Amino acid sequence: ELQLEESGGGSVQAGGSLRLSCTASGFTFGGGTLGWYRQYSGNQCGMLALLENNGRTSYPDSVKGRFTAAQDNAKNIMYLQMNNLSPEDTGMYYCAATLGGHLPPSVYCRQGYQIYWGQGNQVTVSS
Repeated sequence: ELQLEESGGGSVQAGGSLRLSCTASGFTFGGGTLGWYRQYSGNQCGMLALLENNGRTSYPDSVKGRFTAAQDNAKNIMYLQMNNLSPEDTGMYYCAATLGGHLPPSVYCRQGYQIYWGQGNQVTVSS
């Protein structure tokens, strides 16, 4: 069974940094498309980083230059390094993966066709 387990997160002051980790079991990272999301209003998740299986990584303008996503295929772990955090970054963060499907820019959190999700990690940034 494919599972994603998140770690990291927590509380930090504005301007600080945090790193999220996401460890996969039941499949190999190198064969899938990976992503990081953040929950916004209601149960809507917006993409923070997309790691394509061709090695390309992309980010929305809101986090470009501040967030960096990476994957370690040998360890089956992906990371989201978040720098220069602001209170507006506060929220629940999720890692996600799909083997044959698509990771959309916006999706209902922990839903979506053929999308696997981590359990979520709270990030709180104080001013």
